[in-house]
Amino acid sequence: MEREPETSSAASPADNVEPPSPERLLHLGMAFWGSKTLLSAVELGVFTQLASGPRSAAALTESLGLHARSALDFLDALVALSVLERHDGTYSNTPDADLFLDKAKPSYVGGLLEMANARLYPFWGSLTEALRTGLPQNEAKSGGNLFDAIYRDEASLRGFLRAMSGVSLGAARAIAQRFPWSEYRSFIDIGTAQGALPVQVALAHPHLSGGGFDLPLVGPVFNEYVAAHGLSDRLQFYPGDFFKDPCPSADVLIMGHILHDWPLPQKLELLSKCHAALPPGGSLVVYDAIIDDERRSNAFGLLMSLNMLIETPGGFDYTGAQCREWMRQTGFAEIRVEHLAGPDSMVVGVK
Repeated sequence: MEREPETSSAASPADNVEPPSPERLLHLGMAFWGSKTLLSAVELGVFTQLASGPRSAAALTESLGLHARSALDFLDALVALSVLERHDGTYSNTPDADLFLDKAKPSYVGGLLEMANARLYPFWGSLTEALRTGLPQNEAKSGGNLFDAIYRDEASLRGFLRAMSGVSLGAARAIAQRFPWSEYRSFIDIGTAQGALPVQVALAHPHLSGGGFDLPLVGPVFNEYVAAHGLSDRLQFYPGDFFKDPCPSADVLIMGHILHDWPLPQKLELLSKCHAALPPGGSLVVYDAIIDDERRSNAFGLLMSLNMLIETPGGFDYTGAQCREWMRQTGFAEIRVEHLAGPDSMVVGVK
């Protein structure tokens, strides 16, 4: 008789491979549902209200002005998104939402989310047009520009500066801990906004003095923020325009979430101005959502570069290798790249 082919009960490698599924693609494509739910919760002040203690759905519905049809779905969606907790019919903040999304706390980072809700969310609806034209899709489409919109009134300015604090706080704390500050005596943050970075550095290192450089309109907001942290004796505001005026001098200059706003010629100009302002042996710290050199893993950095497409005529984010080369071209040496927090890394160069 002819023998039957032998079979094995052991599974082949192919048997353990899950078949393709659309689930990940659908989740990514519909991710704006969860994003807009969080942004609306910040806009409505959900987390600030719950900072004082748990509340029932009925109490929140009334205080937030929600319609009865949507209230429970909205609140329970926030539970499912892990930004609220629900126990025995009452809602409360998760620890991270309570710390970072309560407007009354100095750790509030929701300013960035407020700006995303008010400006970026509608503008990103025109991403396809931006990809085809290479043109901004913000106020520029109606003859305005980003900075006119930001500086049109005090409320807009303060909102933008709070947003910049929110996006910079994690990196600022990391820089305060990881940069070798014991080797220096002074520092200035170029494009400082509220002053989140100078405050974090000064709090961590009492021997340092310095401040922040930004447009004159920013001065009162910077001074208020610094005073609220008890640092007015060590941090001062330097008014100016970094394209029109020389940068102030200090042992260390820092430029965070600034370089990506501009085309390459302006990037090189800013780096050159910083080099000119530093003493020999001084350091420049540039931090952004630096894209990994292989352009594969820092999705936030790549998406931020698309945001620069939406918001600016020529800005773009960049890799660590690109920034090292630009620093080398503008006279810096001993250049290194170091990860900070989340998507942010710093590039350090020495004069």
